[in-house]
Amino acid sequence: MDTSCAGKVVLITGAAKRIGRAVAVHLAAKGARVAIHYSESEAEARATAEECGNAPIFRANLESVAEIERLFQEVKSHFGRLDWLVNNAARFTRINALEITEADWDYIHSVNLKAVFFSCQQAARIMLPQGEGRIVNISSLGGLRPWEEHAHYCASKAGVIMLTKALAKAFAPAITVNSVAPGVIPFDKIDERSRHLIRVTPAERAGEGEEIAEVVASFLTGPSFVTGQILSVDGGLSLI
Repeated sequence: MDTSCAGKVVLITGAAKRIGRAVAVHLAAKGARVAIHYSESEAEARATAEECGNAPIFRANLESVAEIERLFQEVKSHFGRLDWLVNNAARFTRINALEITEADWDYIHSVNLKAVFFSCQQAARIMLPQGEGRIVNISSLGGLRPWEEHAHYCASKAGVIMLTKALAKAFAPAITVNSVAPGVIPFDKIDERSRHLIRVTPAERAGEGEEIAEVVASFLTGPSFVTGQILSVDGGLSLI
């Protein structure tokens, strides 16, 4: 078994399904002590936890800063420390820009951006006294490229990208902060828009959750001289 992550405590938000699940399973296989966060998908979270050697699960509504604070307190209480954080939890909706309401905007930004910042803040408050830590924020190709029916989503993910860079400076030198920007990584039914993006991807295929997980792991275990970086994992789609 690959034990490059042996003993490291990592919290993965939104770890019940999709990319979060892939990251959790991948890191657990490398020996990490995984904390599985979920909001509503308890059955899926328990299934992921079982795949990760019966890892503990933690429920929190990331729209609430108070619940984020409680989440990190519970993780620290359970493990005694926190070495790594993977901010994966996110929401995605498709709405004409003229029809986006305040509620639509807040629904996306409360989790996609606000929660990422306050999770990073809570993680840093634990990691800095320990002397080191690693944070990886999952952003999106949508934070690098404009999508006309996803203005609110693109803005939130662009915010994650700039937040990653700002916090890499704010938390240096003890904590590295980097971001992975996935391209098309389908887990459910693929719609026509996704099929089009796959057709124009230079790699001529969609990506897989395991590929995102491998890149996340490289940021967590690689040189500490790498910080504030955004890596597109998209089969070359960002080149189009």
